[in-house]
Amino acid sequence: MSKKLPLNVAIVGYGLAGATFHAPLIKSTEGLKVSAIVSRSAEKQAQAKKDFDDLRIFASFEDLLQSASDFDLIVIATPNTEHAPQAIAAMQAGLAVVVDKPVAINSGECRDLIACSKKTGSSFSVFHNRRWDNDFLTIKDLLAKNKLGKILRFESRFERYRPQAKPGAWREKIGAEEGGGILFDLGSHLIDQALELFGKPESVYAEMSVRREGVKSDDDSFVALSFPSGVKAHLWMSAISASLAHRFRVLGTEGAYEKYGLDPQEDALRAGLSPLDKDWGKENRNNWGTLTLYPGGEKQSLALESLDGKYQEFYAGMRDAILGKGEVPVRAESALAGLEIIELAQESAKKQKSLSLT
Repeated sequence: MSKKLPLNVAIVGYGLAGATFHAPLIKSTEGLKVSAIVSRSAEKQAQAKKDFDDLRIFASFEDLLQSASDFDLIVIATPNTEHAPQAIAAMQAGLAVVVDKPVAINSGECRDLIACSKKTGSSFSVFHNRRWDNDFLTIKDLLAKNKLGKILRFESRFERYRPQAKPGAWREKIGAEEGGGILFDLGSHLIDQALELFGKPESVYAEMSVRREGVKSDDDSFVALSFPSGVKAHLWMSAISASLAHRFRVLGTEGAYEKYGLDPQEDALRAGLSPLDKDWGKENRNNWGTLTLYPGGEKQSLALESLDGKYQEFYAGMRDAILGKGEVPVRAESALAGLEIIELAQESAKKQKSLSLT
């Protein structure tokens, strides 16, 4: 059955992910309309009504499913333990589904999601928005053009300084078995990006620590991935970094790229901006990365303008997939590969040794 535009979208969960990331990106995508949100919070319901006209409010996911035929796409932006069961129920109701990362709390749940998508024929994607970060897009472009030669080492970090546990942060109050901790939260982005660039690794080594009082899961972790090509990827994620290191450092046989600071799109979304605003995704030149090359054997370092960040491409791709005009922007199989790395990293940290992928 052909779909009519605009496609009606319901967002399940209207916290930071639902309200700050998903809602404005959907609103700015031609052919999509935020038609409903699900939240038990009266405060968040009131905020959603301010954000959108002609909006339906549901107090529970079950209530939403009673009106499933009124919608085309469901966005799951709830705590990690609810991702898989809610996504499966939505697909069984005949709806396309986007799930915030991590897609599930273990690889078994993710396999169930993939099987359900195949059985129901529902379009299903995972919100790995960091694939459209400006710095990551810049690195992909450098590698595609072979600017750095053969890649030897890839270093990537998400670091923060929060010496005390954040009040109300559910990710810090649950164990890894429920999808808690910084490896699941920030590490899922770092691992996904590394797999996008270099494919399937052949071994994983990890260190996971709980540094702060009142935190149940890891808040300071490190993952090392070794790839068949010879690339070594070192990934850091921490909530207790009093001095922030580079975001990316890529070393090749013919040059290097180093970048500090974060893609500006998250801060722009937090400030109430959207991809419809002027200069969206553009970075101040003071934050550009440094490209180092050796033309004629002489070292040359220059500021390299970052490509524009493009979070808007995720929902444009999802819209097209629902209309039968292309694949979903992030396939669940790639999210499964990331979860499998996370699980192996957890095992590696416990055994304190490198583990091979079978």
